[in-house]
Amino acid sequence: MSPFTGSATRTARWEHLRVELADGVAHVTLARPDKLNALTFGAYADLRDLLAELSRERAVRALVLGGEGRGFCSGGDVDEIIGATLSMDTAQLLDFNRMTGQVVRAVRECPFPVIAAVHGVAAGAGAVLALAADFRVADPTARFAFLFTRVGLSGGDMGAAYLLPRVVGLGHATRLLMLGEPVRAPEAERIGLISALADEGGADTAARELARRLADGPALAHAQTKALLTAELDMPLAASVELDASTQALLMTGEDYAEFHAAFTEKRAPKWRGR
Repeated sequence: MSPFTGSATRTARWEHLRVELADGVAHVTLARPDKLNALTFGAYADLRDLLAELSRERAVRALVLGGEGRGFCSGGDVDEIIGATLSMDTAQLLDFNRMTGQVVRAVRECPFPVIAAVHGVAAGAGAVLALAADFRVADPTARFAFLFTRVGLSGGDMGAAYLLPRVVGLGHATRLLMLGEPVRAPEAERIGLISALADEGGADTAARELARRLADGPALAHAQTKALLTAELDMPLAASVELDASTQALLMTGEDYAEFHAAFTEKRAPKWRGR
């Protein structure tokens, strides 16, 4: 994502999110606990725009996405979204669905790792948001449910049919997207849907610790690794190897690569600069 912003400036206040920035780590909280953090039109747009802003600023090295209250996110708000979409025409519906997909693209394309801290329910669009993250840290109360077919829609919503088979395999993805059955933390860990299982009530703390570890590391190397993981999903091996070679050649001209060698020679920890 390009760092060149034109006249855009940082948004001072986000209506649908709680955002904290400290020492290279962003903590973004879905903050509608009375509605199990159900997403509204505004919440989708805020997430999309926030990720674009943070990507342009290049001050963030890791981001933790969590939910306030009893769960991570229950999906799209039934009254504010599903009810409203019933009166939309096809062009409006296409605009809305493209916008939700832009949120997932923003999560995948931002130049820093995103960690979903999941407790309680992650359903519908909430499950896809967690799926799009680079890491999913969950506690034993977590349960994921891709509920789209339960409301008469395709299970392939917001890129789920692209991402989920690549995370858990086609067989598990078919079951989860077709049937919409909930997957609790133990099974989610077994099939690879979660990256790490935390103690009960500890998902946010564990996610923050991982974010700190990532933020203290070589940010440019992390950004390029994330970009390659996404770009090479659909590439043939020859193209992937060539892209890897070009990326490594560029990184080998960077300050962090030279800093590693200096630190190794001087028997000290590297001081990563993200350059």
